Amino acid sequence: MTYVAGEYDVIVVGAGHAGCEAALAAARMGCETMLLTINLDMVAFMPCNPSIGGPAKGHVVREIDALGGEMGRNIDKTYIQMRMLNTGKGPAVHALRAQADKFLYQHMMKETIEKTEHLTLRQGLVEQLIVEDGVCKGVVTKTGAQYLAKSVVVTTGTYLRGKIIMGELMYESGPNNQQPAVKLSEDLRKHGLELVRFKTGTPPRVHKDTIDFSQTTIQPGDEKPKFFSYETTEEVPNQLPCWLTYTSEETHQIINDNLHRAPMFSGAIEGTGPRYCPSIEDKIVRFSDKPKHQIFLEPEGRNTSEYYVQGLSTSMPEEIQLRILRSIPGLEKVEMMRTGYAIEYDAVVPTQLKPSLETKVIEGLFTAGQINGTSGYEEAAGQGIMAGINAARKVQNKEAVVLDRSEAYIGVLIDDLVTKGTNEPYRLLTSRAEYRLLLRHDNADLRLTPIGYEIGLISEERYTRFLQKKQLVQDEIDRLKATKVKPDQVKPMLEALGSAELVNSVDLLTLLRRPEVMYGHIEQISPSPLELTDDMKEQVEIQVKYAGYIEKQLAQVERLKKMEKKRIPDDIDYKDIHGLATEAKQKLDKIRPISIGQASRIAGVTPADISILLVYLEHYNKVVAARG
Repeated sequence: MTYVAGEYDVIVVGAGHAGCEAALAAARMGCETMLLTINLDMVAFMPCNPSIGGPAKGHVVREIDALGGEMGRNIDKTYIQMRMLNTGKGPAVHALRAQADKFLYQHMMKETIEKTEHLTLRQGLVEQLIVEDGVCKGVVTKTGAQYLAKSVVVTTGTYLRGKIIMGELMYESGPNNQQPAVKLSEDLRKHGLELVRFKTGTPPRVHKDTIDFSQTTIQPGDEKPKFFSYETTEEVPNQLPCWLTYTSEETHQIINDNLHRAPMFSGAIEGTGPRYCPSIEDKIVRFSDKPKHQIFLEPEGRNTSEYYVQGLSTSMPEEIQLRILRSIPGLEKVEMMRTGYAIEYDAVVPTQLKPSLETKVIEGLFTAGQINGTSGYEEAAGQGIMAGINAARKVQNKEAVVLDRSEAYIGVLIDDLVTKGTNEPYRLLTSRAEYRLLLRHDNADLRLTPIGYEIGLISEERYTRFLQKKQLVQDEIDRLKATKVKPDQVKPMLEALGSAELVNSVDLLTLLRRPEVMYGHIEQISPSPLELTDDMKEQVEIQVKYAGYIEKQLAQVERLKKMEKKRIPDDIDYKDIHGLATEAKQKLDKIRPISIGQASRIAGVTPADISILLVYLEHYNKVVAARG
């Protein structure tokens, strides 16, 4: 028996990292929102590594925060270690990474959700969608409760027909032995969505007191930590270190001797695994010439003895896992607290989505996170906030918000998914972004906070602070341009830096453009009368030093925008376009791009096809105008 249990503007199915961001965004935009999850104790759970950020991923967290999302604020409240990576390289690849107290992270996110206006958190297993005339009208749970909605966001992670695999052992399960969602997977297929089978994995966890840390190398956090959120001002005291060790010759021998029991090689695993996060058995086989691989021992929280063994993801049988662990320096007497495993799950083929993350098959149905074929908490959260924003905008009869590739890593991520698809769990990399010099960790607010403010996720107070910061940075750049120094004023400093002497007076801006001269050196010569924070000073330095490169990329972006502005009508019949290659017709018809820019990025669509399409569109638009 079913019964109507409630009516909402937006329903979000699943309370992982995508679901939390989606629900919070929709509710903060004023929509009555319900967040449904299989288990209330698993809200914002970290089934794999207890960390947030890293290359490209850290950029996404900053972008979520700049838009008004929660992940950055939450990790800043609950980290146990904060570290900026790639500081020896340019600012485009600087990446913040935090070790999380995974239990506190969950607790704080759940508390935030429970205290958010317009947001109802409820436990329930969704088994069906309510679809009428191709429009999603709500969901039905296992208990028969019908919840009606104007928009539905599905963020089921790795729960869809989840299957745990350890050696010869296989059983239906969600991550960490949670209940899987079996019937919803069948229901999505019934409604015309194409699904694919993917796989991911996790390493074993070990007891801290059984690790010999004297055989490992300490990895401390930064003395002066930076933060993910632009709103964070206070650091968490007493950071906890991680520890580095390596696999040994014995480790490799144990794995090679037992490959016949590894599900990856025995044929037991059906799903495709992540290329950039391979299991230890896959690494040993693929990189057989490497004598050792890095292993990081990471605490899972302040009030637990569990340590995460980063780099040792495996689906080997339990007894083999223990032997592998004890072959690693520092872990000879280790006790395993949880076994590593592989998990297979169903994912939606993402080319079935619009750039708004609404499905093309069912109106009002959005999907976000690992269900769209991605890997990682950050990629999930980035999709989650955009799906939540667009589900709310749909209810409010407003145009969808779509970030382009020059605006955000989130834009790169979503465009890659909906335009190119993925045949393996997708991981965001800095190399995927052609405009990465513009998409830096330091300038996410300059790129996205105006958008967050416009859609109602950034408060008036925060927006005023943002405008003040932007103005102060510009004022300081103007001051540097207007302030000249004589050669004798800077001679000692330039000599100390090994920099060429000045012959004539120059402005401070020109001086700062020298690679060896930092803003700190400029401050010593000419302190600013403005009250600048450290991040404002960093912004001044980056904008001055990289001005030439930034201008070149901005010119490229302007050319790209012309392509993105050339919209393709929804009712175009590609089969009618003479001259288009057969592959191009098939791909364009399947993806249904919204612009010439998106069409040009589809694999199999050539520049010649784009030229033909442009000519056709010109004729098509004239015909439409003549009719009108």
